[in-house]
Amino acid sequence: MSTPTTSRPTTTASATQADDAHRHFDGVDLQALAQRIGTPLHAYSASAIHQRIGELQAALTGLDATICFAVKANPNLAILQLMANAGVGADIVSVGELRRALNAGMPAERIVFSGVGKSTDEIAGALSVGIMRFNVESLDELHTLQRVAQAQEVTARAAVRINPDVDAQTHAKISTGKSENKFGVSIDEARRWFAERSQLTHVQLDGLHVHIGSQILSVEPFRLALQRVAAFWRELEQAGHPVNSIDVGGGLGVCYRAGVDQPVAAADYVGAIREALAGFRGRLLLEPGRYLVAEAGVLLTRVIRVKPGIERTFLVLDAAMNDLQRPSLYDAWHDIVPVADERRPLATYDIVGPVCETGDTFARARELPECAAGDLLLIKATGAYGTSMASTYNSRPLAAEVLLQRGRYAVVRRRQHFEDMIAGEQPARNWETP
Repeated sequence: MSTPTTSRPTTTASATQADDAHRHFDGVDLQALAQRIGTPLHAYSASAIHQRIGELQAALTGLDATICFAVKANPNLAILQLMANAGVGADIVSVGELRRALNAGMPAERIVFSGVGKSTDEIAGALSVGIMRFNVESLDELHTLQRVAQAQEVTARAAVRINPDVDAQTHAKISTGKSENKFGVSIDEARRWFAERSQLTHVQLDGLHVHIGSQILSVEPFRLALQRVAAFWRELEQAGHPVNSIDVGGGLGVCYRAGVDQPVAAADYVGAIREALAGFRGRLLLEPGRYLVAEAGVLLTRVIRVKPGIERTFLVLDAAMNDLQRPSLYDAWHDIVPVADERRPLATYDIVGPVCETGDTFARARELPECAAGDLLLIKATGAYGTSMASTYNSRPLAAEVLLQRGRYAVVRRRQHFEDMIAGEQPARNWETP
């Protein structure tokens, strides 16, 4: 990968450390970039994304498989265009993501629509452009899809999302495949849908879908979920219900903490798919998001000040929880390193942002080379669920985004101006009665 390398942490407070590798990312000098664009700043490596796509495509060689990038991971149009140019489709969960995917040049026939809360209007919009498939998550949604498709005089292709009741061994807030989660339906309910599929005059129910969670660092949960889906597929085939596609979801984990996280290799993941679904002659769909972009992104931020406290020392950055919400939302770990060449003694900090929330904390008791106001830091593996979950809380403008490739950069989202932030707001001048 083209991401900056991380030195193994030193164990003594008197040790010193320097790592010139953090100075460059995809051949771009980060100090110069931050000076030019300002901070906080999200930067993405096109080379790293291409490499991840290539690894997955190589592992899928010989299979009838379509990769559909989970747009929610990073919906920037430049990222989506890169995916489209590499032959990758889209997994969407809203009409807004549908419009982004289409605007980026992704063909409708490579777009799948997931999510538990598709509205009637969203279903109608997706049907009107001819998307590949709907991943249906409730009986009410199935009936709505039938009704809307009938009104448009088209046939919708659909898959039932199975909830296999498998523990993905990940954070509770990103687990989606257990019976207590809101996603999908039981195999018993899905069985009833197929038994009554002849009543669906405008829905072709011929697919299965499973997605058990995100940031999964073991192949075993995938293997168990796929075994249950495979058993159900074979049962349906024997009962005379053809299954033309199986969507195996996403969830492949990445390395957020060097030396601790051990992600599953693409070849091992696809090996589990090949083993569980041996003999399947239909199309396979995959929905990677984090795997393709997380480690391809970094967040550049400057130290505002060092604030000594009674029990700890706070390193206050100009980036905040509204720029990267994962640590606040999930207690997620991100490696944080200085973009500096000189050697400095180590110090221990709580690394925080300026937002007026105690939860605006990136790391606690984190050991770093001693920092001072104005120093540039790098928060790693922020390419997924960074900008896509960003907000303007505390009236902070959205950060700029740049795409890097072999020593050059392009701004793919300019820093938000205050006028942009308040563009939809207005005084209460025209009062009306509903």
